[in-house]
Amino acid sequence: MNHTTDMSPDAFRLLCRSGSFTGPTAGAASPYIQANMMILPKEDAFDFLLFCQRNPKPCPLVEVLDPGQVEPHCAPGGDIRTDLPGYRVFEHGRLVREVNDIREYWRDDFVTFLIGCSFSFEHALMAGGIPLRHVEQQRNVAMYKTNIPCRTAGRFGGNMVVSMRPVKSGDVARAVEISGRFPQVHGAPVHIGHPELIGIRDLSQPEFGDAVAIHDDELPVFWACGVTPQYVAELSRTPFCITHSPGKMFVTDLLNQ
Repeated sequence: MNHTTDMSPDAFRLLCRSGSFTGPTAGAASPYIQANMMILPKEDAFDFLLFCQRNPKPCPLVEVLDPGQVEPHCAPGGDIRTDLPGYRVFEHGRLVREVNDIREYWRDDFVTFLIGCSFSFEHALMAGGIPLRHVEQQRNVAMYKTNIPCRTAGRFGGNMVVSMRPVKSGDVARAVEISGRFPQVHGAPVHIGHPELIGIRDLSQPEFGDAVAIHDDELPVFWACGVTPQYVAELSRTPFCITHSPGKMFVTDLLNQ
């Protein structure tokens, strides 16, 4: 189990801010909501807000910050420029660098979107007796591009990204029930059992994160994923944006339950 599981959210954010933690946040500060992040210039913020409203399954909004604001209401004392383990900088839809701190890129017209993450309901799944292999192995969750279309808004359009967790066949119904209680962090799965039907050719080759084994008594279960905006920004050739690195989330002070 991740040694950060029992940390308070502010202590974990300080660990990221100091550069002492740069790994995936699965299992970190487990009772608290984790968030994906998208930062855009103000001129693109309305279209992206509309995209999130039209696609609440992959993009459930936790908070939208004012232009230039760096301290979220959901994390007093936090700083979205430093308190994630990793960031990605995109120009015209192309990933140009990955960094651990974005203060040098910051502008007063930047609008930050914090989007619910499925890591947040993992604590409930594990508490319900459903083991999660990527947490046990301290790996990043496997994420895949799909053929599931999102509703377009302005320049933003494309297909959904999903995260996958192997679940024992007899536990699938309970996993659906438990995760369905958390609509603010993607809720119930979008697909179960047949990856080829949603455009995934090879589960051993995720586009983001780390592959995990699927045993004979398990089914792959797919949840909508907050990496979707990164994929959409890539497809839409968004002039400039900053996102979290896949699997490296912002930990808020909001409780999952």
